Amino acid sequence: MLPYQRFFLKNGLEVIVHEDQGSKIAVFNLLYKVGSRNEVPGKTGLAHFFEHLMFGSSANVPVFDRALERVGGACNAFTSPDITNYYITIPAANLETAFWLESDRMFQLTLNEKTVETQRKVVMEEYKQRYINQPYGDVFHHLRDLSYEVHPYRWPTIGQKLNDIIDYTTEDVWDFYQAHYRPDNAVLVVAGAVTATEVEKLAKKWFEPIPNLAKPKQLIPSEPEQTSKKVKTVEAAVPTDALYKAYKMPAKCADGYLEADLITDLLGFGKSSILENKLVRNGKLFASINSFILGSVDPGLLIFSGKMENGVSAVEAEQALDEVIGKFLLSDIPTLSLEKAKNQAEAIKSYESIQLLNRAMNLAYYAHLGNPDLYWEEFQRKSQIKKEGIMNWANQIIREENSSVIHYKSTPA
Repeated sequence: MLPYQRFFLKNGLEVIVHEDQGSKIAVFNLLYKVGSRNEVPGKTGLAHFFEHLMFGSSANVPVFDRALERVGGACNAFTSPDITNYYITIPAANLETAFWLESDRMFQLTLNEKTVETQRKVVMEEYKQRYINQPYGDVFHHLRDLSYEVHPYRWPTIGQKLNDIIDYTTEDVWDFYQAHYRPDNAVLVVAGAVTATEVEKLAKKWFEPIPNLAKPKQLIPSEPEQTSKKVKTVEAAVPTDALYKAYKMPAKCADGYLEADLITDLLGFGKSSILENKLVRNGKLFASINSFILGSVDPGLLIFSGKMENGVSAVEAEQALDEVIGKFLLSDIPTLSLEKAKNQAEAIKSYESIQLLNRAMNLAYYAHLGNPDLYWEEFQRKSQIKKEGIMNWANQIIREENSSVIHYKSTPA
């Protein structure tokens, strides 16, 4: 387990300190508990839009990146359906600069018309390049919309429609900022060549004066149970047909989540996986295939995705996939295969722990779920799962009436 100390400021900001005096740098990771699941129809993509806005200016910082680079720091961020995460690496001696910069944009971000319109153009261009003009780029727009009826997971983080981004008003932007970018909705992790005493002093100096303008929690609609298979055909000028088949699965931290993760590892992880052997190496339909879970805070998706060989239809490929999975559901998991899957998970965890930034991100993420210790507890639970439990959950999740399928059909340009 990673050593850490944890405390809360009076305004609700959660602060975690992970000391590593063997490092020469410090990592400053600030996670906001806001993602696309906190948006509403017609105003989707705002969480991602704010990831861009936050790198503009604030009351005392004309250009965020420039101020950071002057002291040898670097920064980046990402948005997911569940969180928005900002991170800085900086020489430990200049740590206070990170506190100054992040506290200023949490409290008094510049959201004037010029800033908003500049970033609106940037995000619109990103939408066009990555999701409209890219082969298969819109697939998760289709798959999420098909899979979910009411939950905000039914749109990707970039936004449901381009027009949503075009139509953001100044009021929309300010309301989103005030609702989500506040101390009690954030987790700060500081790691590296730091001390808990130093971090607590700086946190109180720079963040504790920020008022907690807590607003009522947004109610996120629960997705009803799916009772029948959903299928959608999408036609586009893409190289070959593609297949995306998703099954509803338990939420992060819920019973069955870790079993679902192991199911996809057993079926589709690596070149020696069942799907790779049966459908790619020894088959004539799939050029490639993969399986994975989305890792969502609320009930998410277990997905099989693949590209077809030339001339093969996604419908034909789905039949072959179903046949392989059907045999898996009726079989016994070889002990060696299960141990290999668990060893792969352990290797990934070990690799993650090498990087200071990964340690900081994991502490922040699991703190937002309720407790930083969940990271290790989850790994321990996963290592103890029996194959009977995996097969039980496999048969609960992988059912036709629980599936949503995109047949991505190649058409002439």
